[in-house]
Amino acid sequence: MSETQHLQTQDELFMREALRLAEQGGALGEVPVGAVLVQGGEIIGCGYNSPISLNDPSAHAEVQAIRDAAVHLQNYRLPDTTLYVTLEPCHMCAGLIVHARIARVVFAASEPRAGAVHSQGCFFAQPFLNHRVEFAGGVLAQESAQMLKAFFKARR
Repeated sequence: MSETQHLQTQDELFMREALRLAEQGGALGEVPVGAVLVQGGEIIGCGYNSPISLNDPSAHAEVQAIRDAAVHLQNYRLPDTTLYVTLEPCHMCAGLIVHARIARVVFAASEPRAGAVHSQGCFFAQPFLNHRVEFAGGVLAQESAQMLKAFFKARR
């Protein structure tokens, strides 16, 4: 197996875990977005959207996974990690990703209205940032998009 094939397989494996978390959040009435933070092939942080249940507008899946990992590692810096998230991060989450020094972000579905990775500008490419984040999109995008569509259709 080539390095590229190995990375694709690993990306799909961890994205499936993020999708499982998104389902959990959706079952609680939250927008179904899930995230896992991985270091050395091991999940060190998990989260799903929970701003409604926590009465916290910052409780996005990415924030929850990053907070969980920071507690796990006892460090506010999370170098050499990859964040897997089922929806393209917003600007708030992109800023947090940079501040936490996360190395790579892999997302499933694009977010055309508020996505900060490529949909509404490329936040990670801004010259004023003191940390560069690699990213890849589209991993299991169809599964994520279907989950989101079904969630919003059921709410209408």
